[in-house]
Amino acid sequence: MKLFALKKSLHGLTSVCLGTLASLTLTLPTNAAEKIYFVYDSLIVSIPVRSLEIYANEGRLTQQLRQYFNLAGTSEEERQAFREALSTPVEVNPVDLSRLLNTDEGERILNYVGKVFNIQGGRNGKYLIRGALVQAAFNPAGLTLINFLNRLATDVQIDVKKAIELSREIELIVQGTYLFTEEVEKLAQAEAQQDPDVDFSQLTDPRQPGPFTVSNYRWNLVDRNRDRAFYVEMYQPQTLADESVPVVVISHGLASRPEDFGKWARHLASYGYVVAVPQHPGSDIQQTKAFLEGLSRQIFIREEFIDRPLDISYTIDELERRNQGQFSGKLDLNNVGVVGHSFGGYTVLAVAGATPDFERLKQMCDLEIGDLNTALLLQCRALKLERKDYNFKDERVTALFVVNPVNSGLFGSKSLAKIDIPVFISAGSYDPATPFIFEQAVSFPRLEVPDKYLQLQEGQAHVDFSQLDAGIIDTVQKTTKLTLPSPQLLDSYTNSMMLSFFEVYIENNPQYRPFLQSAYGEYLSQDQEFKTYIITEESSLKLGRAIEQFIRQNNITIPSEN
Repeated sequence: MKLFALKKSLHGLTSVCLGTLASLTLTLPTNAAEKIYFVYDSLIVSIPVRSLEIYANEGRLTQQLRQYFNLAGTSEEERQAFREALSTPVEVNPVDLSRLLNTDEGERILNYVGKVFNIQGGRNGKYLIRGALVQAAFNPAGLTLINFLNRLATDVQIDVKKAIELSREIELIVQGTYLFTEEVEKLAQAEAQQDPDVDFSQLTDPRQPGPFTVSNYRWNLVDRNRDRAFYVEMYQPQTLADESVPVVVISHGLASRPEDFGKWARHLASYGYVVAVPQHPGSDIQQTKAFLEGLSRQIFIREEFIDRPLDISYTIDELERRNQGQFSGKLDLNNVGVVGHSFGGYTVLAVAGATPDFERLKQMCDLEIGDLNTALLLQCRALKLERKDYNFKDERVTALFVVNPVNSGLFGSKSLAKIDIPVFISAGSYDPATPFIFEQAVSFPRLEVPDKYLQLQEGQAHVDFSQLDAGIIDTVQKTTKLTLPSPQLLDSYTNSMMLSFFEVYIENNPQYRPFLQSAYGEYLSQDQEFKTYIITEESSLKLGRAIEQFIRQNNITIPSEN
């Protein structure tokens, strides 16, 4: 793996965050806000907003701003980057921004930022920031930092100590992601050296489609006990096997839809699987549209933490009801595989037996560094559920494959220890939505099952950008200086692992076991800029120790698990 390139890319992402923070730090005033005050213990330094505006528009340094730059020790390159940041507009729909900042997640982010950007006297500036952001977004020139400055309702003081802490936390995330990625690479290489010699070129290629022609159709279901209607995208081979047809259920992520996972479903179905992909209303693309159109106040409905796992079990119930008729009794519904992406990862982990730990989640949500974990923002919503023992385990589920799962806040060691079936976790090194350092690296060692696997895909960034918008890849690359791998390469990494895992643990097919080795990850990665690494239970303890050492060395506070 090109670790230097990875570290450079991660620092590129961090620079965006720090650049924005620095820009905001050097920016904030009243409808006539005149000054920004920097407070560090008893030391107070102020900068007139007008000085920033002159610098942004003319490139001219006033005496006050020059003194501040000298005090901060900024280079000429940093000064020019700061000037560009002051006046570069951010493309954002002001109505959408307003709605987002009024969600639970938006409120949490604003509260965190408001600890740094205070109203004079030290009060949290979250409401001041929200109002100025929305007003600036409505400006014909777009949302720029200068426009933001000119719409603040009062002078603002910056808590420099808090700003330094935030900068340190961001740097820790970058450093930790780099170190854990490097650790997984080393562990995978060590395992590969011990794996039996296999000529993979002479074996069936699980990356390629199988021999079956696939048909796709839809069921419309109603669970009357919950008054919940949803549809299920069904994929199956046109000709079923004579008996014991394997079944897999896929749970989509937040703001997604079943059709988005057709590529995975078709791949499995081409090898003889019947695959069901249920809609999760309340956390799908329709809910997102309702939010953006002002028909809902939240990005997802809080009760989805409960309804999503029940959707999976209800889908399996429906397969049982239709088995004798539609499928001639051929479906093996005592050994069902489940797949979950992102929020779907939480969903199927719950179906596999993991139970929410609300006390631990509250402690996680109270940690300031947790505000930098975007996946935790979602999980903290669960604290508003009725506190009781939720158990969604479905005994018919016997193998679990999760991709970029949302999980670490809700499921600690005690929760994950309740899972007693084989587990495969797939993660991405560039994932900003469910960061590897927070969500997958820490969860893998907590699993106590002997049959467990962790796959890290370099450059995988949570979603297939090509499905979202033709220009989004260009935007990401220009903003973060990232080069992303092709969706086809990432699909080949995922498809081969998913099929092999279910062939071994659902179909009991030993011919696919060699593909679950670290050596196969090396084979897949040949001549590829973006590689994939696979580790097994053998490396779990070592990864766990590396994480513990990182936590100790950096004095990171995490909730204890008694």
